[in-house]
Amino acid sequence: MDNFGGLPASYSGYESADIVILPVPFDKTSSWIKGADKGPDAIINASCNMELYDIETASEVYRRGIYTGPAVLQDDPLEMINQVRSKVAGYLAEGKFVVTLGGEHTVSVGAIQAHVERFDNVSILHLDAHSDRRDEYGGTKYSHACVMARAGEMTDNIVSVGIRSMDSTETASLDRARLFTANEIRKSGTWMQDAVSQLSDNVYITLDLDVFDSSIMPSTGTPEPGGLGWYEVLDLLELAAKNKNIVGFDIVELCPTPNPAPDFLAAKLTYKLLSLIFASPLRVQ
Repeated sequence: MDNFGGLPASYSGYESADIVILPVPFDKTSSWIKGADKGPDAIINASCNMELYDIETASEVYRRGIYTGPAVLQDDPLEMINQVRSKVAGYLAEGKFVVTLGGEHTVSVGAIQAHVERFDNVSILHLDAHSDRRDEYGGTKYSHACVMARAGEMTDNIVSVGIRSMDSTETASLDRARLFTANEIRKSGTWMQDAVSQLSDNVYITLDLDVFDSSIMPSTGTPEPGGLGWYEVLDLLELAAKNKNIVGFDIVELCPTPNPAPDFLAAKLTYKLLSLIFASPLRVQ
């Protein structure tokens, strides 16, 4: 596996890197299409074909140093969560900005926990097709369908965007002021500002790739029609980066197919979000 961006040693070594990429190829609780464990490798491999100059921010964030860490390899959901938490916490303690690449959405739980423990008053910007607030699914509380229920035990400020699928049992745990469904988004001219205004100063972003419309992101385990477009998501992320301190993020649920375009979308999205964050005057450790 190449490092993220295919960077030379001068920009990919750990000691000098500001940014750490943590791959977590975990896929044990997916309820439909399997293969998200191949997602991190596909993203990293695709990233080696990116241009490293970002047009919108006129920056080259790779010059901050991007280290690709060893993957967390664990079959048990709870053990995986604990290992991710420990790894991320260790990187944060050394002043690194951590990007976790899944794998199914369950990998986010440990990363979120580490960030909530490290930073004060962290809110979560949750981009997803699904609300993921079942308390238990498939006989476990550590399923991809329970991620935001577990996150809700760490912070009561979760803003969910792009939602277009949920079970009736999940409605009771949703804060409607912080829920922006895909159907509501298409009818609103202020949804981005409304969503960002709900967030605290420190923000963690968890981004399930099925938030995108399946016409541009078909490579997910649970595709849903009617999702967001590339520029809608980027505009939201840019607004958040300009107005909040983004402390970390994860990108999850890529389920690769022979079509490499979605892999490249996920890689470009990772690099683009890093570019937006590190170009922000609000960027603090």
